[in-house]
Amino acid sequence: MASALSSLRYGDTRTLVAFSGAPAVLCEAISWLLIYRTATYNSLRATIERHSRKLDAMKAGSSSSSSSGGAASGSSQPAGSSSSSSRAKKMDRVETSLKDAARELSLAKLKSGAVVAAVLFVVFGLLNSLFEGRTVAKLPFAPVPLVQRMSHRGIPGNDPTDCSMVFLYFLCSISIRTNLQKLLGFAPPRAAAAAGGGLFPMPDPKVN
Repeated sequence: MASALSSLRYGDTRTLVAFSGAPAVLCEAISWLLIYRTATYNSLRATIERHSRKLDAMKAGSSSSSSSGGAASGSSQPAGSSSSSSRAKKMDRVETSLKDAARELSLAKLKSGAVVAAVLFVVFGLLNSLFEGRTVAKLPFAPVPLVQRMSHRGIPGNDPTDCSMVFLYFLCSISIRTNLQKLLGFAPPRAAAAAGGGLFPMPDPKVN
């Protein structure tokens, strides 16, 4: 009897986790079909990684040369200044190429982004109709008021540990898809995020 009650109690949670995991797999399959398997995406990814390694090597060489240049005589300062200026220009060119490649990678992913957004929108609407006004899980603690607005959204009663579908679906979608991308090797390159070359990049402070 206790096991039957337990299965009924956590049935909604299992169903919601399954409904969150299945669309994540589907979205990654769509992304692979439209983006990840294309030569353009693989070429841009390789370009980002190559420029990132080159930029790291140049920064390491610049720091080592600047530390050794402190012991140089005053007569060699003009030549050293010219060399460091040339190195800085090369680093700027590599960094610009890295940002451009990261921006093109973001644009390439827009093709699958619209399809993935449509799938997630349909799944969210379906789950919202199935679990509207129902407690799908119990939180182990009472969240802060800001988080509680989402975790207790649309649920009757005043128990702060009651968890709504919206909150659990949000957590499951983020965690499952992020870990799935890492597992399949589809996670975006770290260098792309570090370069800041998104669709709306920040202005370069070096440019007046």
